[in-house]
Amino acid sequence: MLARVWSAAVLGIDAIPVGVEVDVAGGLPAIVVVGLPDAGVQEARERVKAAIRNAGFNVPMRRIVVNLTPADLRKEGPSFDLPISLGILAASGQVATEVLGDYLFLGELSLDGTLRPVAGVLAIAVAAQAQGMSGLVVPMANVAEAAVVQGLRIYGCQTLTEVAAFLNDPASRSPTTALSEPVQRPSFTLDLKDVKGQYQARRALEIAAAGGHNLIFVGPPGSGKTMLARRLPTILPPLSFSEALEVTKIHSVAGLLKERGRLIQEPPFRSPHHSASGPALVGGGSYPRPGEISLAHRGVLFLDELTEFKRDVLEFLRQPLEDGQVTISRTRQSVVFPAQFTLVASTNPCACGYYGDPVQPCTCSPRQREHYWAKLSGPLLDRIDLQVSVSRLTPEEITRQTSGEDSQTVRQRVLAARQRSQQRFAHDPGLHCNAQMQSRHLRQWCRLDDSSTTLLEGAIAKLGLSARATDRILKVARTIADLAASEPLQAPHVAEAIQYRTIDRLQ
Repeated sequence: MLARVWSAAVLGIDAIPVGVEVDVAGGLPAIVVVGLPDAGVQEARERVKAAIRNAGFNVPMRRIVVNLTPADLRKEGPSFDLPISLGILAASGQVATEVLGDYLFLGELSLDGTLRPVAGVLAIAVAAQAQGMSGLVVPMANVAEAAVVQGLRIYGCQTLTEVAAFLNDPASRSPTTALSEPVQRPSFTLDLKDVKGQYQARRALEIAAAGGHNLIFVGPPGSGKTMLARRLPTILPPLSFSEALEVTKIHSVAGLLKERGRLIQEPPFRSPHHSASGPALVGGGSYPRPGEISLAHRGVLFLDELTEFKRDVLEFLRQPLEDGQVTISRTRQSVVFPAQFTLVASTNPCACGYYGDPVQPCTCSPRQREHYWAKLSGPLLDRIDLQVSVSRLTPEEITRQTSGEDSQTVRQRVLAARQRSQQRFAHDPGLHCNAQMQSRHLRQWCRLDDSSTTLLEGAIAKLGLSARATDRILKVARTIADLAASEPLQAPHVAEAIQYRTIDRLQ
């Protein structure tokens, strides 16, 4: 007998429907799985046999061939355990087949027939809805995650026995129709009011949040670089529903939603260690998985001690910073992961950390400082819009009890600036913030008067700025104007943007 069950495989952050065909025929007892399965899928043979027996069903003592279609797509992971077991039960006449083709099934099986959660359920739920399936049957632990997709009936089950009972009598089980409870905005323990002094750095942080600009803090140890960077999420606007769904899909594919299973509504903040490898940063593996830059999509990627990262690892960032996505190519497939993130970095000015410090003398030679900064290439620095020098706090600033503006106050200004830019981008839905503007947008929305043009030309000549760096000055100036509620760009906006390009190279 032949049975067909629908499941899905994740490719990148999207899912592709997979047909699980099971044929039970004469021959020596065996289960053969074909269709480019990985080791995890091959091992499903033993899990499925034990789960079927322990759930009270019979494993046919015949030759069982399982074909996963399309045959040229690699299949991985334990999520095919449930559809394979259902195919065997259906092909051997132990469960009804009338509604088998109307639903999509996935789940890992324990040896006792219990369903365990799997990764990528949100992406699969989106694919099931697009395919027009009647519903999705998943482990109970994945129900909240799948229920984020509106208009799709979700059935959560604890065991293989429950799934079989549902197939034999679909009316006996009601679907989960309510949306999962969204994650509320967290009560941040960090706040900008905790930062003493550093007014220019705080201003740069506000500009970065309002325009999505990349930012680097350069200063001696203990000046507050990391403290500032970790407070950026407290002033960022929340994600829209479409952005939240996209971010949640990425984390689902990475297997980071097994416990939460809820829609992520806040921009993610990722801070990998400087020992991270290139694949850990951009993604990779035999079956490509998203790296840190994709997990930071629509959020912040914070690289503390930037010059401690290997140069070749940092060079991986150049293409994603420019294109907003990363392409991972393998022999059989090529996967594209979104990577529209705001890069925030911090570093010391030299190896000893005290170059330019008025109190602690620097012990590095010019050659040592040159070697220290050689890890950061010119093209990479060109892509960092805001380059801010963070100085040591004065004794008066350290002992001062008064605090600066809190995050909520700054966040309101950021939201207002974002709303102005969104109104400007109303007819260009591909743009989300000023940092994503292209040359044609700059010509339209960043026109300069004579005084601003003269100011910018002088900066280009004096600082040796490239065309890319010049474009980024205009983007920052546009954000500064939005924060000031000014539609035309004026000379003060351009002048402030230029001052953030004075650390293109420290030696």
